[in-house]
Order: sequence, then structure tokens, then C-alpha cells
Amino acid sequence: MVAFSIDPASKEAESFPRPFLMCVGSCHAGTALREDWRRQMEKCRRDIGFTFVRFHGLLDDDMSVCREEVGRIVYSFHNVDSIFDFLLGIGMKPFVELSWMPGCIASGTRSAFHYRGNVTPPKDYSLWRDLVRTLTRHLVDRYGSREVSAWYFEVWNEPNLEYFWTGSQEEYFRLYREAARAVKEMDGGIPVGGPATARNEWITDMISFCEREGVPLDFISTHSYPTDIALDEERGNRRVVALRRGILASMARTAREQAGKYPLHYTEWNSSPSSRDPMHDEPFAAAFIVKTAVDTAPFVQSYSYWTFSDIFEELGFPSLPFHGGFGLLTIHGVPKPSYRAFQLLRMLGSERLPVRSDSPQSMLECVATRGEGAVMLLLYNHNAAGLPLERERARIDVRGLTRASEITLYRIDKDHANAAKSWKAMWSPEYPDANVLSKLIEASEMRPESLRGTEVGGVVRVEIEVPAHGVVGVRIR
Repeated sequence: MVAFSIDPASKEAESFPRPFLMCVGSCHAGTALREDWRRQMEKCRRDIGFTFVRFHGLLDDDMSVCREEVGRIVYSFHNVDSIFDFLLGIGMKPFVELSWMPGCIASGTRSAFHYRGNVTPPKDYSLWRDLVRTLTRHLVDRYGSREVSAWYFEVWNEPNLEYFWTGSQEEYFRLYREAARAVKEMDGGIPVGGPATARNEWITDMISFCEREGVPLDFISTHSYPTDIALDEERGNRRVVALRRGILASMARTAREQAGKYPLHYTEWNSSPSSRDPMHDEPFAAAFIVKTAVDTAPFVQSYSYWTFSDIFEELGFPSLPFHGGFGLLTIHGVPKPSYRAFQLLRMLGSERLPVRSDSPQSMLECVATRGEGAVMLLLYNHNAAGLPLERERARIDVRGLTRASEITLYRIDKDHANAAKSWKAMWSPEYPDANVLSKLIEASEMRPESLRGTEVGGVVRVEIEVPAHGVVGVRIR
């Protein structure tokens, strides 16, 4: 048993930012033209409160932003407007990723993903600069300087990986320089940043380049996955390092130090970089998300989970409702345990309370907050994938309460809020009908449970079992 002690009136409470709720990722911009994508995005906005969404391919050929006609470039931002109009209409904003290269100004044909996003440098950097300048001017004219200055403009995606950028680091910095200056020419108040790299790379190089060359830089962005360390060929015993519990918090702390005075935005993170990982559909993802979100919160300005939906076609568009996709929601909009984890994270208050534990090395941890007339606790029992983890029992002592205090429990584990389990029990139908989907949505729900504690000398004590990779929310009013 792990014993936790909490005092809701503690004077040691600290401000608790929630950067993990600021932004969420999506596939490529073309999917945002779909009706089902929009229904799911609106659901996430309503249930979780995400403010920004980031996606690849705003400049893709399938967005028809520009084409060559009789020796000149012609622009069309109708599809961009359709997406941005929708986002603003539901109270969200775009985290603008400037990618991929339109075919009419690209230097080659190399592409990434099923939808064939062009990843080559421009054939003429003046054409790239004019595209970014024209787009920015259009957005400011349409939405106003005040609105667009509240967005973020990020240049490219993971240029340190050859799969996403066929040029060199020097060529990326040139791409960034031309884009950043083009944005600032149209409106100096719009934040621009990068390098949007995988594995925390190029952060110090980016800062040195921009400061040396006088290039605008308002924020640093990068990405991390627990498996990133396994890709570092210079390290020995890589599998053990890759599976280390809490590795993303260590990476965020390092990136925070490297970023120095610049705000730090993680514009991608997840438990693995595979869109066919069964763990994304399981309760494991919920425990991973809660631990990672809580541990990284002190180091980042935003922490954008990749992605909100399995309406995602980097490797094509699978029809199986549960296929290990990145999303918090399935292609049909069924919430996964990961979705419910974000709903619990949203319930955390604005002040973090100190939590005393008699077993600080336990895999079972607890975060406690206060705000809006309630104390909210999250218990999470997590270890890295493939490593041992046992069911734990928690004893929680909360000072200053009485038995009359209203205590409500919310559970996520293999037997609660786990739609994938119900789907498998139905023999895993590939094309579920409305009746099956209704049952899956019901199985995904967190059903509030009322709990009465035991009062002992001004302390209310509750005991709760938390399975392996389980999450329990405890709300006390």
C-alpha cells in the first residue's frame, strides 16, 4: 500500500499551468476539410478545451494554394480559409505549420506519406518567400492583425530527418530565414519559430543562427517520443534507455535549458511514433499521458499531443475502428482511454498542492490541485511499455474534511472506460453499425462513483485500488 497525505489549505501550493491543453495535433490539412474531422474537433474543443490545432501540409498540392499559369504563380487560399473559418467559429486557432512544398515551386518530387507531401527545398527561395508573404498578407487582411498575432507560425516539420526534408541544415535555416522575414514583413507581431525537429535536435544551432544573422525567432519548437533515444546510434544498450520511465520529462528539461530565453513549444509527443501501435488504444496510453503531462508541465509553454483523431492517412486510411492509431478518438469518434485521460487532466485546478508519500519510489503517483471550490486528485500507476508493473492500493489522507464531503471517483483501466476491450469481445467488427458504435461509446464512458471516506481526527481517509496502467480521478467538494 502507498500512503498519500494532502492538505487542501496548504500555503505551499504553487501555480499549476496546463500546457498540455493548449494545442493538439492532427494529420494533414486536407483532412480538416472533412465533415467527420470537424465533428470530432468540435467534440475535443467542448470536452477537453484544446485551444490550438497543428497539422502538416497547409501548403500541399491537395490544398491548391498555388499553381503555375503561363509562367507565373497564381494563389488560391479558399481551402485554407475554409479550415481557419471553422476553427475560429468553434473558439480554436491554428498553430500554423508552413509545409509541405507546393509542386510548382519545388526543386524535386521526393514526397512523404500516402498523401505525397513534397519534402524538397524550393527551386527558387524567392518563390517560397513570396508564397509565405502572400499567405500572411491574406490572413491578416481576412482575420485582422490582432487575431493572427495570437497564432503561431512554425516553419516546416522535422527537417533533421531526411524523410521530411531532403536539404541540409543550412538549407533549412535558409528556408526558415526567408519564411520568418516574409511573415514579419506583413505583421511584426506574429510569432514565428522552429526548428520543429525530432528528438530535441538543432535547438542551440537554431538559436545561434538566428541571433548571428539577425533572423526573427520568437519561440523554439521540437518533438519527442520515448523511442527517440533508441534512434541515437552512438548510445549503447539503447533498448533499456528507450524504455526508461519518464524519459519525456528528462528530454523536456534538457530542451528547456537549451532554449534559454525563448518560449518552448513541443508540437508533437506520444508514447511511440507509430500509427499502428496497439498501446495507443489501451489504458496504458491514459496512464502514460497523465504522467507525462504532469511531469513536463513546468518546462514548456505548450505540449501538443499527436493526435486528436484516427482520421489520419499518413499510411493510408484503415477501416478498423481500433488499429493502434495515434488519435484520442477512433475514426468513428469513439473515445479511447487516452481521450478520457485528457478529460481528467482538464479537471485539475489552477494550484498544485504538495503531496506527501511514504513510498516516493513507487510506480503509483498522485498529483493534487485545488480550484473552483474543489480538490482534484489524479492517481496513476505507470511504467514504461514492457516493464513490470503491479496493481497498487492507495491510502489517501485529506486534511480539513468531514465525512459529509462529496467525493467522486472516475476510473480508467482495463475494466473501465475501455472501448477496445468491448470491441474485441464483439469479435472485432471491421465495419461497426450504429448499434455497435452506440455500445462502444457507452463502454468508453467514465461513470462517476460516489465514495465516503473514514473520518479520523480531522482527516478523511479513502482507500482505492489502482490496477497496472490505471488512472483514478478523485474529485472532492
